[in-house]
Amino acid sequence: MNRILTCFLFDKTGGGHYKNGMRLLEYESKKIFQHHGIRIPRGVLITSPEEIQEEGDLVLKAQIPSGGRGKAGGVIFASGRTEAKSLANRLLGNGIRGYEVRQLLIEEKLPLEREYYLGVTYDTTAKTPLVLFSVEGGVDIEELAKVEREKIITRVFKLTRGFLEHQAREVVAKAGIKGKELLQVSEVLFKLVEIFIRYDATLAEINPLGRTSQGEVVALDGHLEIEEDALYRHPELERVFGIPRRDTGIRQATEFEREAARIDSLDHRGVAGRMIEFEGELGLIIGGGGASLTAFDAIRNHGGKPANYCEIGGNPSVRKVCELTKLILSKPGVKQIAVIMNVVSNTRVDLVARGVIKGVIESGRLPSEAIAVFRVPGSWEREGFKILEKYGVPYCDRTVSIDEAARRAVMRVKEEKSKVKG
Repeated sequence: MNRILTCFLFDKTGGGHYKNGMRLLEYESKKIFQHHGIRIPRGVLITSPEEIQEEGDLVLKAQIPSGGRGKAGGVIFASGRTEAKSLANRLLGNGIRGYEVRQLLIEEKLPLEREYYLGVTYDTTAKTPLVLFSVEGGVDIEELAKVEREKIITRVFKLTRGFLEHQAREVVAKAGIKGKELLQVSEVLFKLVEIFIRYDATLAEINPLGRTSQGEVVALDGHLEIEEDALYRHPELERVFGIPRRDTGIRQATEFEREAARIDSLDHRGVAGRMIEFEGELGLIIGGGGASLTAFDAIRNHGGKPANYCEIGGNPSVRKVCELTKLILSKPGVKQIAVIMNVVSNTRVDLVARGVIKGVIESGRLPSEAIAVFRVPGSWEREGFKILEKYGVPYCDRTVSIDEAARRAVMRVKEEKSKVKG
């Protein structure tokens, strides 16, 4: 389950940087769903507002290789062609989650009575495919997994034995669904698993699968990710569905990320600037191999919203750390940063501390307020801690876990926000 949460984490917030696969756009995934007998809404793909001829209640959906479009304004509703054209004009050419919107999927808006979540991915710990189902469709499934995990029904299966129709019914029935609805939804789940296997997918997802007021089940949204190393086995993607092979898993770097890379290139010493931008409020300067991922996940698990993922290490210069700190603090909405690393032997703690504090001061802020927590134990830590003490910065030694340091950082952000609200 942890692997799944990690998968969703990067899917929702970063656009799939860490996936070794080709993410199909929504309309491309739906072509495959429809080809395999899963009903989808009537829709048309457009590249300009003038192409919209449909009337009635419509849904406009930006076609970008990233999740979280709804929250980012990439899925909007219109009543009639005139309004749809106006909204399309606003969406096309603009950026959503770091991608320029070049295509819109215009779909009919269906009257719904219920929504479900259906997914298939890999449990890399158990090294087996994993089926997920929930009656809480249309929600952020990662959040649901954290707060109400019991609402997600899971079942692993072996590829050598496949996934059988009665197993799909068992999964859906476990969620309390009965009768005709059970047969309809389990049929879609069974077909989704077949698609997952047939196309060497790493993720197949329908969210939500809607049940209309006429009693039909329709894949309202969903996507597929195909294992990159298996793409050569699927010439039908282009031949049958018109889906060319491409590297959609890597989005274009943002201006913020390009500036971080420039800072990293200031000199050859160490790393300070491998950045991925998110939409949170807590800037991160983290490192230590897997410890950086641990820190990132811990921040999120404690309710924090990272503004970025940024690894440092290998003893970067004070100048690089300083410039990186200034960049992170310059991002709108970021008022504090957390500096969290594993025990380091190849990076001087005092130099990191000096660079971070210098960057905070040159940003016109107080280190004691702008640094939510500093947890970098290791070489030259005594000297580093003296610097931090001088400026009143809260710091941790190695007796404090990365998870606890993350919790403290999140709490400080919440405390500062409470003060502002008064």
